[in-house]
Amino acid sequence: MKNLTKIVIAGVAFAFAAGMSHAATAAENWENSCASCHGEDGKAQTKLGKKLKVRDYTLAAVQAEMKDDEMLKAILDGYFENGKERMKGYKDEYSEQEAKDLVTFIRQLKP
Repeated sequence: MKNLTKIVIAGVAFAFAAGMSHAATAAENWENSCASCHGEDGKAQTKLGKKLKVRDYTLAAVQAEMKDDEMLKAILDGYFENGKERMKGYKDEYSEQEAKDLVTFIRQLKP
């Protein structure tokens, strides 16, 4: 009986650990949090993207202007322009590594 209990506990612990270890990919995070404004392809041709005049991340000139550390800060802390919040921060939802992965994802949008 002790062995069966140990096996059951080990199985539950393994299942819990496996579930906890799944982190969303940058593409999934982009789709869930960014695409509604920035577009799935990064071109910002969404209703919100057009309204907010979000920049097209597929343009080389736009990519050249953006600095990785500034993008990371915007993802985590939000983006403000003239004292107004234009994009909410995601520090409560994403780890720093997940935010860095989003920066890498954005860099890959450029053709």
